[in-house]
Amino acid sequence: MSVARLVSALQFCPGGCVFGARAPRDPGPSLQSRVFNLLLRQLPYKQQLASAEAVQAHVQKQALQPASHEPKGLGRGVEAILTKMGGWPVYYTAPSSGHEGCNHVMFLHGGGYINEIVPAHWRFVGEMTRKAGVVCVVPIYPLAPRATAKDVVPATAELLRMLLEDAGPAKVTVVGNSAGAGLALAACQWLRDRGHRQPDRMVLISPAADASVSRPEQRMLATRDPIQDIPGIVEAGRLYAGELDVGHPFVSPLNGAFRFLAPMTIFSGTRDLLYPDSIDLAERARAVGVSVELHLLRDQPHNYALMPTPEGRGARRIILRTVA
Repeated sequence: MSVARLVSALQFCPGGCVFGARAPRDPGPSLQSRVFNLLLRQLPYKQQLASAEAVQAHVQKQALQPASHEPKGLGRGVEAILTKMGGWPVYYTAPSSGHEGCNHVMFLHGGGYINEIVPAHWRFVGEMTRKAGVVCVVPIYPLAPRATAKDVVPATAELLRMLLEDAGPAKVTVVGNSAGAGLALAACQWLRDRGHRQPDRMVLISPAADASVSRPEQRMLATRDPIQDIPGIVEAGRLYAGELDVGHPFVSPLNGAFRFLAPMTIFSGTRDLLYPDSIDLAERARAVGVSVELHLLRDQPHNYALMPTPEGRGARRIILRTVA
């Protein structure tokens, strides 16, 4: 089904649709979600992406501050260990009750490739570790423009390859949000191209799959998105691309090949200006035989699956079942 037909279909799907899986109809956006969308507009996220200059100023400001990636917000019942792999800090989280026989999750955080991991990410990691009883591996990958896709994608893929080897028969799921979801997809494409094993599944939350943000309908969607804006996303993508073209699959994995990739579970919402890419991603993957569940909810913003709303909690319940 084309993007245009799916967008049209949403006119008759009041709360949202799940494509590729059986699910009850959503009754529509909750009151908490509608209020949360209004609150998001009061925060500075959208202003930070309003122009290339705003992104450059943000990156310069961050360069003057010490990097902060300590696991704050994991909650009780979770232990964290810091190690180094390939020169990167990598955290391992595990249930305090023990991790013998646990399945594994590699979590790749979002932030447009220009922002460090934040407490909301750690809360999600803690929830997966505690409630699903998994070991989470969290690489703290270096940010653009200091590091670019040419190096970050292969290094992430190599970490994933080692995790897949070490995990043995345990299930390995790659979970990423936003830029982290784009990185997860690019890393799995890198593994596939070199004949390595795929993870058991990818969970892609509001994936940043096309750094060009060039679809005509995205201009209209940008006015409804309470968090993101096109000029800033394009500039962040340019910084991350470095010497590569922004259309290169390392930067825009939507342009890569999808055959023989791991099954995917994708979450997106129609207040996310990136959501047409999620529809296209699902369509292209299914066309070559990849199993895909696309959870697309009306009036949900970017990264809704991590938010403290009924819709966010519902998405996380699906994720917990998927990774357990």
